[in-house]
Amino acid sequence: MKHLLTFLILITAVFAVKAQDTATQASVAKWEYTAEKKAEKEYILHLKGTVEKDWKLFSTTMKDDEPNTRVVVDSAATITGITEQGTLKKAPEALFDNLEIKYFEGAVTLDVAVKLSGAVTKLEGAVNYMALKGDEVVGPEEVKFRFNVDASGNIVNVAAGLQESAAGGQNLKRTAIDMANPLSNCGGAEQEPKSLWGLFILGMVGGFIALLTPCVFPMIPLTVSFFTKKSQDKKTGVLNATIYGFFIFLIYVLLSLPFHFLDSLDPEILNNISTNVWLNLIFFVIFIVFAISFFGYFEITLPSGLASKVDAKTSVGGIIGIFFMALTLALVSFSCTGPILGSLLAGSLSTDGGAMQLTVGMGGFGFALALPFALFAMFPNLLKSLPKSGGWLTSVKVVLGFIEIAMAIKFLSNADLVTHWGLVKREVFFAVWIICGFLIVLYLLGKIRFPHDAPLKKISTTRWILAAVFLAMTIYLLPGVTNTKYANRQLISGFPPPLSYSLYKNAAKGVEANVVNDYEAALKLAKEQHKPILIDFTGWACVNCRKMEENVWPDEKVKALIEEDYILVSLYVDDRKLLPEDQQFLFTTNTGRKKEIKSIGDKYATMQTENFVNNSQPYYVLISPDEKLLTKPVGYTPNAGEYANWLKCGLDAFKKNK
Repeated sequence: MKHLLTFLILITAVFAVKAQDTATQASVAKWEYTAEKKAEKEYILHLKGTVEKDWKLFSTTMKDDEPNTRVVVDSAATITGITEQGTLKKAPEALFDNLEIKYFEGAVTLDVAVKLSGAVTKLEGAVNYMALKGDEVVGPEEVKFRFNVDASGNIVNVAAGLQESAAGGQNLKRTAIDMANPLSNCGGAEQEPKSLWGLFILGMVGGFIALLTPCVFPMIPLTVSFFTKKSQDKKTGVLNATIYGFFIFLIYVLLSLPFHFLDSLDPEILNNISTNVWLNLIFFVIFIVFAISFFGYFEITLPSGLASKVDAKTSVGGIIGIFFMALTLALVSFSCTGPILGSLLAGSLSTDGGAMQLTVGMGGFGFALALPFALFAMFPNLLKSLPKSGGWLTSVKVVLGFIEIAMAIKFLSNADLVTHWGLVKREVFFAVWIICGFLIVLYLLGKIRFPHDAPLKKISTTRWILAAVFLAMTIYLLPGVTNTKYANRQLISGFPPPLSYSLYKNAAKGVEANVVNDYEAALKLAKEQHKPILIDFTGWACVNCRKMEENVWPDEKVKALIEEDYILVSLYVDDRKLLPEDQQFLFTTNTGRKKEIKSIGDKYATMQTENFVNNSQPYYVLISPDEKLLTKPVGYTPNAGEYANWLKCGLDAFKKNK
């Protein structure tokens, strides 16, 4: 039980810390700091916490694997002791399996003895506290402190962390924009149903690909035969196989549920996850590792003990036994399905709709994976038409390996775009995809081999067809490395970096924004030129944003309207560039939470969420120079005619109400 408690605390901590990155919880304890000098380089920090009513703040004497409060300081100092001033209470707590907790109510002062090393001019640290009220636990919540040390060794408290800014808050909360009363009712078309069906189908495609891997395909006839032969009659066998398929579907849907919890913490959190530089780099490395595994150089599997324990449960029988059979399939097939699921996960989180789109995509994946088991149980004669397992399954894995490399470069590109490193320019991206395409063709024709491949004596018709398909796709990509009007490859629009992110100095840039990442400058320009504003909430790693810029904006009518009649301001919600220190502040959201505004992305993601109650990109808003909403905002609109009509409607509303 102790291990379970530790696990729960760690999970809570992970979620709490992640939530704090985007929206700091309302504090349940307010802290004041003073310090006194005791000797040369030795000080006592007095950290006084005032605890909200009914909350219990855990003591620093609680163990590391228990709910606790901790004080940390930077490497220039060492904590030599902590004394707690206040009424320490002890009581068993049912929430933690009757663990005796030590806590304070009302107030507590932590007297922290520290010793400095070397020539130090400042001392920084934080209180990481946890608190309890009923069944609600918060923390560890970090509250920073900072002291300056002068030449004489005197220590003075200074404000730590970001401060609330009235001016900064006003810049984000645009009170003149009235979402309920646009000057025209055009726009606002919902794209959600279409995109959800598209994701479900995309998930199914991933599931069908997974079926063709060596981890899953051989299981189909074995499992179907098990249900049809072990059951009392055909009807029972079909029912059991159908239940088995349903459980496969359910397991993959359940895998997406934690992301709904994250989404509920803050509407921007999934976008922050999908555009996180380190996460994209981790995905890049993982996909490269998976690719090498698919090439046959090593095998990736989950711990054998885990699969064995789950497999042992299948002997229980009944519905529970069938569930564990489905879970066993999910575990043992991980080495083949993992990369496909990873692609689906990353793709879903970077699109509009957050966790719901991930659930739909996972549902499509599980449905496709489960379908053959139920279908062949109903029509067992169809099993005879299935191709026999053999070397072709190995070939599928190798082809998937090259596709994994192509996908890996997408994650590296996301990190590169957000940070502006300049590593994966558009032509580099295309070059990697083209090389992967040619290597697939050479592999299918037997020109290159991998460790587990036998010599190819004869090229089958299927291989010739697939080689021709991949060759055609690769040839289609070739213009992508050129600086011509053909460089825009519409079939994969949105995946490569934008046209402007090019190795060529005079690269075609399409429709360019009048202003980038400066809303106030756009307002000023609009007033000077007496034009309405097209706000483009976009993202460096946003696929649908690139599709709009490369497929819709170049349309003659759309291009003319944007360039001649509007001031276009592009606001990047995932831009990690830090704002100047004097422009960083703490913002109170509509829900009362405190949020740190440190980067350009923080600023404009918050502006979008607070004013338009929307956190998906692309998101387009038409306003007048005095911030009157001209139309209902729209999202991804792939139909150029529809988008042009919306722009025209906004322009008419602006002229009518001048």
